Amino acid sequence: MKTIRERADIIPALTEVFRSHGYEGASLALIGQRTGLGKGSLYNFFPGGKEEMAAAVLAHIDGWFRTHVFEPLRTTADPEAAIATIFEATDRYFHSGGRVCIVGVFALSDVRDRFAEAINAYFAEWRDALAQALRRLGKDPDSASELAEDIVAGIQGALVTARALGDPSLFGRRLERLKALVPLR
Repeated sequence: MKTIRERADIIPALTEVFRSHGYEGASLALIGQRTGLGKGSLYNFFPGGKEEMAAAVLAHIDGWFRTHVFEPLRTTADPEAAIATIFEATDRYFHSGGRVCIVGVFALSDVRDRFAEAINAYFAEWRDALAQALRRLGKDPDSASELAEDIVAGIQGALVTARALGDPSLFGRRLERLKALVPLR
């Protein structure tokens, strides 16, 4: 096991606990088992307890998506290349449908209101950054917004459906169909 020296070292293990068990199922005992830390050490890193841990995980996910999805959509000179790249990054992040979206898990659970700001920001920023790239690609504003919403909802729906059916390959097939909706040159 990796030596835990700072709070950031714990985030990957916390992420997988919340991904596998949701917020309610992520007990401190389970978190301690997965991180190798006792309750005292966990509270040393996260004085706010499990809620602070979940918030840190959401912030970490937001950072990853900001770097690999949202900013490329906004700043890459070639919007077509940016859109293609985000489909690849999304497929990689979700392990080709083998990994659920924690933000989506939280959005569908009883903790949705507790983390509403982070959840709303994640989905809205993804939709808006994609719509911006689609507008730069030549779509009119209304069509770009509608298509961006369809793509983000399609990705999230594919994750849920792939998990429900135990068929991760469904996610890849759906991504290909969503890519086909983008008006590439």
